[in-house]
Order: sequence, then C-alpha cells, then structure tokens
Amino acid sequence: MLTLIIILILLACVVLGFFVLIQNSKGGGLASNFAGSNQIMGVRKTADFLEKATWILAGSIMVLCLFVAFLTKNEFQRDMPARTGTEKPMTADDDF
Repeated sequence: MLTLIIILILLACVVLGFFVLIQNSKGGGLASNFAGSNQIMGVRKTADFLEKATWILAGSIMVLCLFVAFLTKNEFQRDMPARTGTEKPMTADDDF
C-alpha cells in the first residue's frame, strides 16, 4: 500500500513538472514552440486546462504526502516498544 502511494506521488511529480514546463510564461516557455497546435483548442482553453491540471496535481501530491506521513507514523508507533522507564537520567558525575 505504501509503495503504491509513493509511486503515485512520483508519477504526479513528473507529470506536474511537465505541465509546468509547457505552460506559457512571460518568456514564452515550451508552449511557444507548439503555437501551431494551439489553433485547434485555442490558446486560452489550453492555458486554462494546464493551470487547472497544475493545481489539481499539486493538491493531490500534498494529500498523498500527508497520507503517507500518517501511515508511517502509525507503523512507527506500532513497531516501537513502549518505554519501560529503566533508563536512568545522566548526571554530572557520569562519564561519557
């Protein structure tokens, strides 16, 4: 389960990086190279789709990372033995 979620996070990161790179920025971005293909859908619709996809992917990465954090926290607490209180606190007279 944990491995599947981590693979989904990595896949979403790669797709998010691709969407960010093809967005039309002030400098043109990679989207300026595909200006001829924007005639089919229109430039504005393409930009809207890329922006929505970027926000959705970023949100899904955040949610998946929080889910992994909760899963690993529960596994960590389950695997750690309870503290027995047998350790004595260190004093100034103790050697290191």
